[in-house]
Amino acid sequence: MKKKILVIDDEPNIRRLLGFNLKEKFDVDLAENGDEALNFLLKDAAPDLIISDVTMPKLDGYQFIETVKQHGRLKNIPVIFLTAKSQSIDRIKGLKLGAIDYIVKPFNPEEIVIRVENILMASAPTVN
Repeated sequence: MKKKILVIDDEPNIRRLLGFNLKEKFDVDLAENGDEALNFLLKDAAPDLIISDVTMPKLDGYQFIETVKQHGRLKNIPVIFLTAKSQSIDRIKGLKLGAIDYIVKPFNPEEIVIRVENILMASAPTVN
């Protein structure tokens, strides 16, 4: 069974690009902002990983991750920030809020797929 990824970005082209590149190996759901993503998470099965932009309308990535990390059922979902906010202070804020990775746009889609695979493999239970 494929792992499930939720991609959150207000740019339709970024959502499509990530969806296209991830769908071969993962089930991918798309949301255009943190508010839409939060509503999705509260009513559907939790994904195995979330990729989120930071700068979005309604509920930005920082507000989104703060909300997710306070919710019992959702707090352990790994979150990767994928954003144009490239300053060190922005990366530090994202990591302090609980992001497992922080990737700056522009990005290589193949790199995203590899990072997602590595994170999911690292969090998978080991079988003896």
